[in-house]
Amino acid sequence: MDQLSLPPPPPPHVLIFPLPVQGHVNCMLKLAELLSLAGIHVTFLNSDYIHRRLLCYTDAQSRFKRYPGFHFETISDGLPADHPRSGDRVMEIFDSIKAITKPRFREMLMSGRLNDETRRPVTCIIADGIMCFTIDVAKELGIPVVCFRTVSASCFWAFFCVPKLIEAGELPCKGEEDMDRPLQNVTGMESFLRLRDLPSFCRVRDLNDQALQVVMSETQQTTQANGLILNTFEDLEESTLAQIRTHIPKLYPIGPLHAHLKARTAFEPESLLRSSNSLWEEDQSCMGWLDDQPLNSVIYVSFGSMTILTRDQLIEFWYGLVNCGKPFLWVIRPNSVSGELQIPAELLEGTKERGYMVAWAPQEEVLSHPAIGGFLTHSGWNSTLESIVSGVPMICWPYYADQQVNSRLVGEVWKIGMDMKDTCDRVMVEKMIGNLMEVRRDEFFRSANQMAKLARRSVGEGGSSYCSLDRLIEDIKLMSHDK
Repeated sequence: MDQLSLPPPPPPHVLIFPLPVQGHVNCMLKLAELLSLAGIHVTFLNSDYIHRRLLCYTDAQSRFKRYPGFHFETISDGLPADHPRSGDRVMEIFDSIKAITKPRFREMLMSGRLNDETRRPVTCIIADGIMCFTIDVAKELGIPVVCFRTVSASCFWAFFCVPKLIEAGELPCKGEEDMDRPLQNVTGMESFLRLRDLPSFCRVRDLNDQALQVVMSETQQTTQANGLILNTFEDLEESTLAQIRTHIPKLYPIGPLHAHLKARTAFEPESLLRSSNSLWEEDQSCMGWLDDQPLNSVIYVSFGSMTILTRDQLIEFWYGLVNCGKPFLWVIRPNSVSGELQIPAELLEGTKERGYMVAWAPQEEVLSHPAIGGFLTHSGWNSTLESIVSGVPMICWPYYADQQVNSRLVGEVWKIGMDMKDTCDRVMVEKMIGNLMEVRRDEFFRSANQMAKLARRSVGEGGSSYCSLDRLIEDIKLMSHDK
């Protein structure tokens, strides 16, 4: 046959496999859509539990139908349906995945059920970098694998340096009096990182702690993958990305992913109807309430999808919000407060005057609303990036995992907000809101708007993240040809 008449090679087939929690699924679905836009066939592997919630509260099924090469697949996470999958029980997900999900994942790939007459077998796996068993399975089956860590580059690097911190005697933690000690062995972050700012899993006195061991071993194994994807951009974490490249040269900083997706679908009418990837029903009524508020007047409060507040913490935040005198929009997720709740009448009255409370909000829309003047946040990485892109200054109250690092970056490095970690009292909450939205308002808005411009530039044509995504797409095609 004449070489010129050969049919084009079939598109690559990428399997994307996130850790089954809201924040990881959200940004990895955005990557799935970006790859689908590039003509790559994608199978997105959700846990059964996550997929049921996704179908219940979003239009994901119909939204992705516009990509003929896209397909949802499900797998068990091994946990019962009523398991909270949040708070201090989140580590149980890892035990269950190792015991139940790993063998089923291997069998799924070997069975051939992911390919059919329209899709070739999987040519590349993009796996959540906190589930590195996928590297072992992929190598066994001869499939290239790229890890995606959904945390900040700085958090990933801090995790990567944990063995060095242990060797130098900077870990384990010796007690509360030790927490403000500067750290010298997270290269490039010596000028601002304290023990208090390490990921929460490092706050242990026993180095055999399960959570510490999991994140340490998973992070080290990333070097065995064919590359690493990060939801960040060069201008935000340039020096840390340079450190990571000395160990992982194939690095793809392609964020902020939510802004990147909007940029690449800006001229498509369907993008006007795009919904979120939320696992809770979004209460759109708060948007109408925001429409009635003055410019930059509202403090938005949300502690994300995993935080569990105590009753006392809830009450302290509530008093601080009511006493600050600003209008506030507060997301209180179902089952996110532990203990019996008896709310003082003065708080209910103060909320009627100036507050609006919802069980879940359309956060990207909220943060881009002109009435928002500040964000009281748990410093989850998706929330941090969404706030940065919208130019909204932050008050950070990190709960766990990567959030301690992120809050330090916001307050000490990027100067786009304040870090309130390890403190929860009404006087401090009121004072922080006053500083953010009155005393230092102009200073914070200048810094936040400058960072927002850099973020948007990175995902525009020719920007650093734009080019990094193009490089990832080309490398996926090369892996496909090699296979």
